[in-house]
Amino acid sequence: MKDQVREPQDTRYEADAERGKAGIFRIVGSGVITGAADDDPSAIGTYASAGARFGLSILWIAPVLLPMMYVVVYLSAKLGQVYGKGLFACIRDQFPRWVLLPLVILAIVGNIIEAAADLGGIGAALNLLIPIPIPLIVVGTAAIIFGIQYFGSYTLIKSIFRWLALILLAYVASAILAKPDPFEVLCNTIIPQVQFNAEFLSIVVACIGTSLSAYVYTWQSNQEVEEQIAMGRRRLWQRKGATRSEMKRTSRDVLIGMVFSNIILYFIILSTGATLHPAGQTEIETAAQAAAALEPLAGEAAAYLFAAGVVGVGFLAVPVMTTGAAYDIVQGIGKGGSLHDHPSENKLFYGIIAIVTALAVGMNFLGFNPMKALVWSGIVQGFSVPPLLLIMMLLTNSRKVVGARTNGQWTNFLGWTTTLVTFLCTVALVVTWFI
Repeated sequence: MKDQVREPQDTRYEADAERGKAGIFRIVGSGVITGAADDDPSAIGTYASAGARFGLSILWIAPVLLPMMYVVVYLSAKLGQVYGKGLFACIRDQFPRWVLLPLVILAIVGNIIEAAADLGGIGAALNLLIPIPIPLIVVGTAAIIFGIQYFGSYTLIKSIFRWLALILLAYVASAILAKPDPFEVLCNTIIPQVQFNAEFLSIVVACIGTSLSAYVYTWQSNQEVEEQIAMGRRRLWQRKGATRSEMKRTSRDVLIGMVFSNIILYFIILSTGATLHPAGQTEIETAAQAAAALEPLAGEAAAYLFAAGVVGVGFLAVPVMTTGAAYDIVQGIGKGGSLHDHPSENKLFYGIIAIVTALAVGMNFLGFNPMKALVWSGIVQGFSVPPLLLIMMLLTNSRKVVGARTNGQWTNFLGWTTTLVTFLCTVALVVTWFI
């Protein structure tokens, strides 16, 4: 189990006390932001596609993914909380450049593609609600999001994120309006039905890659650093280490966020699995397409709720991805960057956010729909999960990195099991390509 080292009394305990006074809204809001960002429009499209293709028979994927989602985000949060730096800054400090470089490149490319797809998803979904041309919506959305990042404070951004996260509850209502059979839902939730073919394994790997996306790790580790900076710990030596109560708070926040994300994942699959699959509409490529298809089957309210969820979480997820890319780049080259920095103080950090945002917008004007590449993008991310998880497991078990806060037996069991499961899934998928 975890090393039971007792730290001397210091200001960290006072900080914990102050955090405790903030109330349930701070507790829930902080954890839910990352969980909501994990259910971005592209993820919604992947989960909707899974429900449409395989119906309720794939509902079991949600509870299976929950412990995996928790452990990988917790490991990332631990690095930010204890090491005092973001994930890629930690990797840069502890691993050679040949390990760092490909991971940074994959993360940045993934963030740009995901941000582009999410902007396109927002445009398509909002177009269902308001008759405005999609390209205009994409440009306007990107401008608003960047404006908030550039002119807004970290506190303002976090507050906005908290409220946007709540709109994902629309998927619970959307699934209820679909009126699924409760007994069938229960059976398919607790009894896995596995098919050994390329189509099924592809969607499973895509769901794993989407739910364990690299941008989620980056964001969570850096959010822990941002939270400490907000508490006045601007220097690295002030952020190094963590009390037991701080680690418990981190674990609790991550668990709340991942449970929230997993519930939304579950109800997205449920809403499309109970309506589109029985109706024979098994080919769903975008979240907006899923929303439009729901209307004649589950009613106008269900369709509007589905579309509203896409728009709301898109406004949350896009800045997470563009800021995440900026974190990755500055940390990869050994520089610093924080949303607490004023743009005039860190032109590189905010300049990267602007460039990534512009590239994401530009992808929507290249003549192809970025959403069509999302399932393959999810598969690629699924392939990148095992090596990244391996690195995080090594880091969080190193006393050189986390001191006495090395992983306990339960965390190591979940972490290594998740690493093995993701590796076996990708191997199984490759095997199906040759058989």
